[in-house]
This record gives sequence, structure tokens and C-alpha cells, in this order.
Amino acid sequence: MKKSIRTVLALLLCASFLAGAAGCAPSGNAGEDAAEAQTPAGEAAEASHAEEPYAPSLPSDTAGTIRVAGHYNNFEALEAEFDRFNEYYPDIELSYTYLDNYNGTIEVALSGAEAPDIFFTYPWMLEREDLKPVVDAAEDLSDPTLGINLSCIQEKLLYRDADGRIPILPVFCTTYGMLVNETIFEKEGLSVPKTYDELLSVCEALKKAGYSSPMMGYSRGSFMLHPLSFPYFCAQIQGNSAALSDLNALNPGCGEYARDALALTADFMGRGYIDMEACGAIENDYQAVILRFFEGDVPMMLATGGTVSGTEKRESLSEAYAANPFPYSYHPVPAAEAEEGEGRYFLNQLSMGFSVNRNSGNLDITNEFMRFLTRTEELSRMAQIKRMVTPCREMSFDGVYASFGELSGNHVIYLSEVGLEDAPDKQMRRAGTKICNGSLTLDEAVADFATLTD
Repeated sequence: MKKSIRTVLALLLCASFLAGAAGCAPSGNAGEDAAEAQTPAGEAAEASHAEEPYAPSLPSDTAGTIRVAGHYNNFEALEAEFDRFNEYYPDIELSYTYLDNYNGTIEVALSGAEAPDIFFTYPWMLEREDLKPVVDAAEDLSDPTLGINLSCIQEKLLYRDADGRIPILPVFCTTYGMLVNETIFEKEGLSVPKTYDELLSVCEALKKAGYSSPMMGYSRGSFMLHPLSFPYFCAQIQGNSAALSDLNALNPGCGEYARDALALTADFMGRGYIDMEACGAIENDYQAVILRFFEGDVPMMLATGGTVSGTEKRESLSEAYAANPFPYSYHPVPAAEAEEGEGRYFLNQLSMGFSVNRNSGNLDITNEFMRFLTRTEELSRMAQIKRMVTPCREMSFDGVYASFGELSGNHVIYLSEVGLEDAPDKQMRRAGTKICNGSLTLDEAVADFATLTD
């Protein structure tokens, strides 16, 4: 039987989910040596963890349906992976449901008559008391009786709950950086910058060449320069227990720990290399950012890895790009002077994971799929299709992400290892936004850091 994919708005499923539901409810960590967890291209063999070939454990004629709930409007990467699973189990089907307002509806879905067997989860869910029932519903993937081998996953991406369980299988990782129009750089005889001084020199050259905004990004109420300053901020506070304690508690004066990163924002904004009016015309930080970049006149576009994941699918949606395609790539934004030859940082963080509903009536086939999926070959293939970063120890970077594979050592930072909680992350965005739009000076943003509001 061929697998089936169905994507349904949560609003259309409420009646089904509410059947038997008790009620409705509305960004923890592990560590090991960075050189082992991060594997640049030339070091993959050294960090290789031997994996046994997949061996099916159920009869090939096993039948059933695995229900997956998430917030992607479509999920071609999962569909493609299930095609491969169907080579072993042709009678197991996939049902994928898109939930609108995912955080507010997933608990209801898990309590419903058609509860998902697999559901999207995120590290920040472990911090939120209101989502504790969702985390508690997740199976412990480290339970040896399940036969799910997590050794292919980077240890720093395996999040544990308060009881030491591993409820989340990392599926996609993301980072911060900038899309680069390689045709413009070649035309102007420029190299992609690797230090902050080089970034300034490149911007100056582009400005003199007639580009009114050498760098662009989404600016409507958003910290546009987050990809520049946030990795640098994390590099500065990593390992500083006093800084983390003050920042996570938002203690008075904690903004001083963010001063250098915010000063970087103020310095770059003050140089006139960003046309804020042009950036303000961009409607959102996903499709609109991509389509604006595809117009072909933007040398560098600030973006997250989540935005980059949508580039390939949108090449055909841009008339400008279809008429005049150009090579592009994604790079860390240099924020410091050369250290070990680099001024860039690769801030690696879990973007999305899968959890198994431990109350599922289909645990046998669901865990078999998870056992199939939790291998370097399968997870890396999904990441490549989605155009995101793999969570595997052996990290393969496609052409778009190649520059991230050049970084190693203390230039690779795991957000889980930094230990920064969601609250100071939000304050960093608020402070940076107010500096970008001119509503606060650097000193004011630092002084008011803990109490800033939108």
C-alpha cells in the first residue's frame, strides 16, 4: 500500500481532537568535547561512529498508520524518508497533520481520539511549565529496550528532561548567517569576508560601486542584525557562570554582559551600509526575504537557517531569478577580528525534533520508524532535502552551507552548551531592535536591558 500524506488545519480537526480530551492548554543540556561534537569536512573520518546497517525487526507485511503532527505546512523531507521506509514496510502508511497554533493545540491533539504517534518538539518546551504535559507524553528515546541508537547524534544536541530522559530526537538544526550573491562578489572582485574589518571593507567597496544597501534583512520590529551580534554574544558569555546566572535571572546590570555585542550592532548601523527604508519594505523574514534577495541586486541578505531552507523551492517563484539565475551561498556573519584566522562563529542550535507519544496505540511500528530514521544516512538526507543542518556527528554541508564546515574549535558554539535561556535571548533582540531603529542609544539599551519591552 502506498503511503498517504494528508495536511489538515487544526481548526478542522478540533472536534476529533477534543473527543476524550480533558482540556486545552495554550527556547537543559549535555556536553562533550567540541572537536568531537563538531565535525568539519576534513575530520569526518576521525569522529566516525560505526553504525550497523538497518535490519527490519517486524514482518514485512506489517500494516498500519503512523500519525505525525507538526506545524510545517508541508513536509517533503518526511515524505521522501517515508518512501524509503516503505521499501521495507509497504503496508505502513503515513498521515501528516498540520496544526495551526501548534503550541496551543498539541496538548489537545495528544489527548484526542486520533492522537499523533509522533509530534514536533523543541528544547524550549523543557523550560515551560505549561507545556510539561506535552513533554511528559513523550517516550524516553534513551530506553535501551526501544533499540533506538542515538550514537549518531551530536551529544550537545541531545536534550534531557529533569528526570534524565531524552524525549526529543533532533531532526533539524539551524544557525545564523547571511545569503551572499556570488555573482555580485565576482563582478566587484570581492571575497566573502571572514573578519569584521573585512566585512566593513567589503561593504565600503560595494557602497562605492553603487549598491545603496550592501547588506539587507527583515527589519519590521525585528532585530535585523541578530545574525551578526548574537553568535558573538554567545561566544563571549560561554563558560561565564556569573554572566549566565545574571542574564538568565535578568538581574539589574546584566546588560553589561551584552554591551560589546550591542556595541557591534551600533557600530555597524552607524556606518550607513544598510538602507533601513528598503529593509522596511520587506514584509516578512521568510518568503519575502528570499524573494527580495532573488531580485539579484542585494549583495548580502541576513537570514536564519530556517529561511535558507526555503530558498530552493522559491527559485521558481521569483520571475527575476528565473530570468537571471545566479549562484548564492550562506555564510556566518563575521563579528570579530581574526582569531586563528577567523572572525566568524557557527552557532549551532536544534531547530526541531520528533517525539514519540508514549500512549500511542501504534508504538511497535512508530518505534520501528524511529529506529530506521535515527541513522546518519537518513537524518542527513532529510536535512539536505529541507536544506537545513544535520544533527549528526558526521556533518555533511551541501554547497549552500559549505563555509560553516570550515569552522572548528571555539568558533563552533552550541546554544545548549552556552546555557542561555529564552528570557535574555528575547531581551537581546529587544535591545538590538531599539538600537537599530534609533529609539535607544547603546548606553540606554545596556542600562535598561533587563526591563525592556516591545
